[in-house]
Amino acid sequence: QVQLVESGGGLVQAGDSLRLSCAASGRTFWNYAMGWFRQAPGKEREFVASITRTGATATYADSVKDRFTISRDNAKNTVYLQMNSLKPADTAVYYCAQGRRLTIALDTIAEVDYWGQGIQVTVSS
Repeated sequence: QVQLVESGGGLVQAGDSLRLSCAASGRTFWNYAMGWFRQAPGKEREFVASITRTGATATYADSVKDRFTISRDNAKNTVYLQMNSLKPADTAVYYCAQGRRLTIALDTIAEVDYWGQGIQVTVSS
């Protein structure tokens, strides 16, 4: 079965950087768009970033544009989220997501086929 396992979260101060990783298994990784979503306490899960199957195109939420970078290594079946200039508003549980077979841009929850278990990112002021 498909498994998405996130790593790299933690507690940092405002202005710091973190890199999240998501290792995928269970089906051919490069056939699927990948993405990151997040959910803060008391809020709905929201889109953060997505990347197409080849890695040619990345899409970002306005709130993270120019600070976060999504990338993928199809040889390692892994997608990354480099987060720079972190803010307290970035505090949330971050979820790795894999799209459905024909999904091109994984930027809505409706397009998600599989979720990771989530990983906490906490940014202190």
